[in-house]
Amino acid sequence: MGGTALVTGASAGIGAEFCRQLSRHCDRIIATGRRRSKLDALAAELGDRVDLHCIQADLLIAEDRDRLIATIKEESPLKYLVNNAGFGDMAAFADSSLKAQQHQVDLHITTTMALTHAALPAMIEAGAGNIINLSSVAAFFPYPTGMVYSGSKAFLNLFSEGLQAEVAGSGVKVQSLCPGYTYSEFHDRSGIADAGFTRDQVPSEMWMEASEVVAASLSALETDQVIVIPGEHNVALARNEINALLKRIG
Repeated sequence: MGGTALVTGASAGIGAEFCRQLSRHCDRIIATGRRRSKLDALAAELGDRVDLHCIQADLLIAEDRDRLIATIKEESPLKYLVNNAGFGDMAAFADSSLKAQQHQVDLHITTTMALTHAALPAMIEAGAGNIINLSSVAAFFPYPTGMVYSGSKAFLNLFSEGLQAEVAGSGVKVQSLCPGYTYSEFHDRSGIADAGFTRDQVPSEMWMEASEVVAASLSALETDQVIVIPGEHNVALARNEINALLKRIG
């Protein structure tokens, strides 16, 4: 117990659940998100369990991202950095907004790199720390209409594996968490239904609770596993796609 965690995209879903479960491992959590009311509700829910400090921020805005980087440096060394903020824009690429597609790259890749770069030196100096990057089982699939999302998540897998190799022996753990269908607001957003990814379009056995996903992530930090795919059905999906890729290039 003790130490500080910083969780992005903490207002709902997996991000909020990370705050709940990390409250058992930390005495302070910095929760960031765009919706202040949701963050305040989470703070009220957790009550005296943890000192939850809310920062309203849109990490696609450079000034907000810089403000969070400054907070990380002030609070360092962090015990946990959870780069959870993200979204999916599902549309035929030629018909889509380039700005929306770029925003996926900016949030999933640029922001993750920037926050990790801010937190990592103090973690290395302290000889401890955990960085969890929210990827997706979609990282293994070249989805039509979703390839920018999938590609940005695939980057996080490679980035996390390479970074873990760099910091091996330092006491710092890096993880790329690859959930599949998870009950959260992500699948309620505009465009998801057209891609066939809503709750009534996907068999119920494919879904997991956010609590299961986060528990799998935190448990895996006790191992040397970098790519963490919660749920055996999601592991099977990823393996099948990897095998299909090998056939395509072989």
